[in-house]
Parts: sequence; structure tokens; C-alpha cells
Amino acid sequence: MKIKNWVLGAAAIVGLAGCSGSFEVAYEEGISGSVTRNWDVVGVNVFTPRELTVSNRNSLAPNADIVWHGEPFGDRRAQVAAIVEDGIEAGTASMNGDQSVTISATVVHFHAVTPQAVSRAPSAVHNIRFAIRAFDSATGEPLTPLEVISADLEAYTGAAAVAAAVEGQTQRVRIVDHIARVTRGWLGQGPDMRRRFSSVGR
Repeated sequence: MKIKNWVLGAAAIVGLAGCSGSFEVAYEEGISGSVTRNWDVVGVNVFTPRELTVSNRNSLAPNADIVWHGEPFGDRRAQVAAIVEDGIEAGTASMNGDQSVTISATVVHFHAVTPQAVSRAPSAVHNIRFAIRAFDSATGEPLTPLEVISADLEAYTGAAAVAAAVEGQTQRVRIVDHIARVTRGWLGQGPDMRRRFSSVGR
């Protein structure tokens, strides 16, 4: 099936994930709103390849593809997939056109901040990257090229993190909302969120 076959190509991108002091919300090309305004996103599938390394180490910057401490200990690959899926679903919830569309995404990198980074770092970044593609739900034909989206987000640390959590702005809530806004921008259904910024981070 075309929708699943592309995952093999997306998984090859995993090795390209990197890190530096420069972060970004970026992708090569967005999709015109004149195209997507007739879409109705009826399904979102998110994959986390087994090749991605996972760390539960509570250090400042564990060396792994998936680092996530924002939920109780469990299957981090499944938790991260659910976060990205919730974000894409929220970003497409208002689309109710006539063409049924399925969106598939493959996590490339999901390095959120650890409790130690929250308590000790002067600043930090949630470093997020996923490959995404839209398909016609009826035929399985791709509607967009494979696109790698960087969705980095400044993390709260210290007192700001405590205040945000009290207000319900947990890491998960903030990341889901951020992915939703980036997705809307990519689809031409909201503001273009692309930008570059510098911070202390992995």
C-alpha cells in the first residue's frame, strides 16, 4: 500500500538528524491553502522507527534520538508518536472539505528536555523533527512530496517551568499545540511559523 511503503524512505532520513546551538521551525515548501482548503483529514498515522535510540537518563542532554520525561515511565516511542499524532490532528481539525485525506508522519528526532535540564539549564529547547506526507484516502496516491519538518520549540526552565506547569502548560500541552500550529502553517491554513533561533540546547 502506497501510504505504508513511503515509510521506508522516511526512515532513511533518521540518520540525518543532528543538533547544534541553532534551532528552527523549517520545511522546504508549504502547501497552498487553495489546494488544502478542500481537504478533510480523516486519518493521521505516526510511526517511530525501531532504529531510533531511546534514553531515559536524567542528564542535561542525553545522547539519543528520543528523550521524553513529560509522562510517567513507559513506552517512549508510543508516547512520542501519540504527541506528534495529537499535534497533527489538532492542526487539521478545522479542515472539512470534500476530499478525504490521510496524513502519515515518521518521527526523525524527538529530544525534549529532562528534569535536570529544567532545574539546572539557563535555557533549553525541545528539538523535534518528523517526515510527513499527505495521501488521498480513497486511492492511496500521494498528494504532497515527502517533507521533513523541523518543529523546534523553546523549553521553559527554572521558575518559568514551574509557573507554566501550574497554569496547565506542561511540556506535552505546549509541544502538541506547537506541532498543531506548525502543521496549519505547512498546510497553508494558518500563519507561517518558520523561523530560526539560538539557544542553549542539544
